[in-house]
Amino acid sequence: MRKITVADMTMAQDTADTSLTFREKTEIARCLDRMCADIIEFAPIANEKTDSLLIRTVAPLLKNSVISQRTGYDEASVDLAWNAVSAAEHARLSVAFPVAAAQMEFVCHMKPAAVLKAIPRMISKAKSYTADVEFRAVDATRAEYTFLTEAVSAAIEAGASTVTVCDTASLFMPDEMADFITKLKADIPALEDVSLGVECTNGLGVALASAIAAMKAGADEIKCAAGNHTMPSEAQIVSLFKNRGDSLGVTVGLNTAEITRITTQIEWIESGKKAEEAPIKKVEKATSADSVSLDKNAGITAVTAAVRTLGYDLSEEDTAKVFEAFTRIAAKKPIGTKDLEAIVATTALQVPPTYKLVSYVVNNGNIISSTAQIVLEKTGRELSGVCIGDGPIDAAFLAIEQIIGHHYELDEFRIQAVTEGREAVGSALVKLRANGKLYSGNGISTDIIGASIAAYLNALNKIVYEEA
Repeated sequence: MRKITVADMTMAQDTADTSLTFREKTEIARCLDRMCADIIEFAPIANEKTDSLLIRTVAPLLKNSVISQRTGYDEASVDLAWNAVSAAEHARLSVAFPVAAAQMEFVCHMKPAAVLKAIPRMISKAKSYTADVEFRAVDATRAEYTFLTEAVSAAIEAGASTVTVCDTASLFMPDEMADFITKLKADIPALEDVSLGVECTNGLGVALASAIAAMKAGADEIKCAAGNHTMPSEAQIVSLFKNRGDSLGVTVGLNTAEITRITTQIEWIESGKKAEEAPIKKVEKATSADSVSLDKNAGITAVTAAVRTLGYDLSEEDTAKVFEAFTRIAAKKPIGTKDLEAIVATTALQVPPTYKLVSYVVNNGNIISSTAQIVLEKTGRELSGVCIGDGPIDAAFLAIEQIIGHHYELDEFRIQAVTEGREAVGSALVKLRANGKLYSGNGISTDIIGASIAAYLNALNKIVYEEA
């Protein structure tokens, strides 16, 4: 089956959105990477300090996706783009020029002849840094056809490995898009040697249908955006390929098992509702907080069902351990949601620790950024991480992620006092999600930051043990 490349443009649109924090933009990029989008596109660098910092921060964190950094219209912008994206494990440079006459003069202030000279010059410059170079023919469906073929041919001759034609103005119906792609491939033989992409916008409400038509006509790459209604979304693409992929003879590499949850999380971040409960917590509140109420007469079937409503899928051995602990505690008091979660966190999947905490130093204040330095031990080796976060605990968790080189979704984090008074003992519960499963960890300390780090490591060690 032919594999279609999925290039996500969410970050290309959102990196310039000042309503999103640095942390939110980073989290969206991580979500897209967990979604296994083949390519994550970033907008041209407008602010060298902030935009470059974001891309350099995100680049080492993404393990599944290619980072595509767009350039501007001059060679200096290629240098700037590469300096930002070069730390990525897989990097692409994307050179975009409008090819419709009106847009050439309005957007980049060039005449058609100047654009035809600039395209190969910019592609060659990008090619000096990386073999993966894209040429985006913006507004291609409104361009004079002869000029479009000259521009595409010049880009391929200069070394472009991907050519994307954009229906920026939403002019084409699906059958027109199919004819357009077929004609381009017939008139430009060199397109057989590169990847041909399409970018369909939804002004006519047929973006997905147009993308499908282009794919059937021979397009290799589809542009999309999570949580964005101006072009196809990954959730729509997954639904299509799940139902009709075999008959079309094509497939995609997206993480189909978690596509809906990840898309929902991205939409939640973009909506600016971080102060409210996350969608997963709303589900838990409706399904578990009110429903989990067990007494000493509850049998193993009822306890197992209650554990599942909390999102845990335990083995028979861990189920037996949880029920044993439940029986012991339920003899003294009724068991609610928090009690049951604490039992799961402290009894299920207890494993030898792969990562042990050696030390931590956290700095926090109302006039400084929160920073954390964490030192962990793994197989006798000490590993250190230093990170800035939105708060001391966020900084600590980010420092741990830096050490392990992986991001696990923080499904829930909860702290509460176990005892009273100024020297109260605090309990932290951390729930991490990996491969669709929940892993919980518990930590207890008079220092709530220490308890939180212990809880995170407890959950992390369970994941590492099971994956190994």
